[in-house]
Amino acid sequence: MTTTAAAALQDLGLEFRLLNEGLPLRLGAMEISDGAGEKLSITRADFLLSGFALQRLDGSWLESANWFAVIRPGEGVVRARVEGVPVGSYQAVRWVIGLDEATDHADPNAYPPDHPLNAQVNGLHWGWQSGYVFMALEGHRGQKGGFSYHLAGAENRMGLELPVKLNLPDSGTLQVDFDVAAVFGKLELAKVGDSTHSRDQDPRAKTVREQVVKAFKIGGMKPELYQNVLKLRTGDAKPKVGTPYPLPVSQRFPQVLLSATNEPTVEGVALGQRLFQDGRLSKNDQQSCATCHDRSHAFTDHGRRFSVGVNGEIGTRNAMPLFNLLWQKEFFWDGRAASLHEQALIPIEDPHEMAETLPNVMVKLGKDAKYPAQFAAAFGSQEITPERLGKALEQFLSTLISQDSKFDRALRKEEKLTASEQRGLQLFLMEYDPPRQLFGADCFHCHGGNLFSNQGFANNGLDAVPLSPGRAAVTKLATDEGKFRVPSLRNVALTAPYMHDGRFATLEEVIAHYDHGVKRSATLDPNLAKHPEDGLKLSAEDQRALRDFLNTLTDEAFAKP
Repeated sequence: MTTTAAAALQDLGLEFRLLNEGLPLRLGAMEISDGAGEKLSITRADFLLSGFALQRLDGSWLESANWFAVIRPGEGVVRARVEGVPVGSYQAVRWVIGLDEATDHADPNAYPPDHPLNAQVNGLHWGWQSGYVFMALEGHRGQKGGFSYHLAGAENRMGLELPVKLNLPDSGTLQVDFDVAAVFGKLELAKVGDSTHSRDQDPRAKTVREQVVKAFKIGGMKPELYQNVLKLRTGDAKPKVGTPYPLPVSQRFPQVLLSATNEPTVEGVALGQRLFQDGRLSKNDQQSCATCHDRSHAFTDHGRRFSVGVNGEIGTRNAMPLFNLLWQKEFFWDGRAASLHEQALIPIEDPHEMAETLPNVMVKLGKDAKYPAQFAAAFGSQEITPERLGKALEQFLSTLISQDSKFDRALRKEEKLTASEQRGLQLFLMEYDPPRQLFGADCFHCHGGNLFSNQGFANNGLDAVPLSPGRAAVTKLATDEGKFRVPSLRNVALTAPYMHDGRFATLEEVIAHYDHGVKRSATLDPNLAKHPEDGLKLSAEDQRALRDFLNTLTDEAFAKP
């Protein structure tokens, strides 16, 4: 943005949603009606944007410099970012669908590989020499074929100006809605025709352009800034089926890479969620994944040290919470599963858990009247296989993102921590180093960062002689004896009991363990081993402050059914 060097600045996010009469649009579904009542589907709604600006309360405009964005919902690209916006109040936003003439005819190969104007990024530069398509609306008319409306060229640049109450730094992401019903509800394809490619003075282009401008509305504000989730491109990527699932991942979290071989889709996530709740994955048709992973308690088996299987068998591990799994590389307390897809299938055949076989599950699911169509929507055919079962569960589990606790709102300056919570945060981040007059709880070494976990494995001093090999059972290394996954502390107030064996019933017991209950062994984590053998000796008040801070990590919205 254009501003003075002394102004306080922050970034503003934009998030675009495709709607049909106010409800989320499913790409490819025959759910749109044109002005004559003809049923249509939308398979593509891509836009190339430029010239973002904000209107101050005095009516003047703050213009962006060299701002460009591409929106490709079919590819999961629905977010953009405006950097360096001066803090203040604004009453309107505007931008252009399209480019100025000089930029439109510049060399697209000059842009870096992640730039919105790079032809590989936007997919809207089809000529051999110059000229972009500013908007591509495509779809099908049932048995009548398809339609494609492409707007390009100087006369088809579309300026948008939308009123909004925007107070920075209170806001993070501006939600922008594009309702396709507002476009096609005013058009009769039988009269307008199936295509426009923006020839000069094309009346079809003018008709479409006028309706497109009217279809944009401001949907509201979200307090968080979201990142554009990247797809990890692999050589064995398969053709994509379904609508990419728009993962809302905070920019305060590490960048996410999605595998191109199992990118979450709306259809795949819906299938995975249904499977997660289906008791037919177990031998007695009664125990589902959700039985031992209750959402209201961050997907743990709340109150149980060990879950009980379908045969009455008692497990040997405390059920782990299920959230922010996109950042994990190994799964289970000992890390024995190398992927979320693999992890999702193991409990089904575990005799202590669901005690079923995958072939039997395939037979049972195949008899359901709805599953074949759901598998087809998610994967392209009605075939029900263990591979697809695991992938669907993986897609659903990937969407379980927890990022909106009181602590997060405090970081966004929407709430304030109490004095005790603030003291607990200070203790959490402070080392125990008496020579430097530091007497903290030293939690951050293993639970630092916005994920509140280093994603590793550690021996946290539960026993002088480890009662279980832990990570060593997988790696076969003596140096991993007694090590278990370092869990995230997000939602920790919801996930009792604690530790891999559920030995601690309360947070107070956990804090007391780290204060004065750590047992020495050869593989004890160095960050604990450096503490005095008689403990940290935190005061009762400081221990309460730590508990109060940990309670701020609860994401109430995430835990709602």
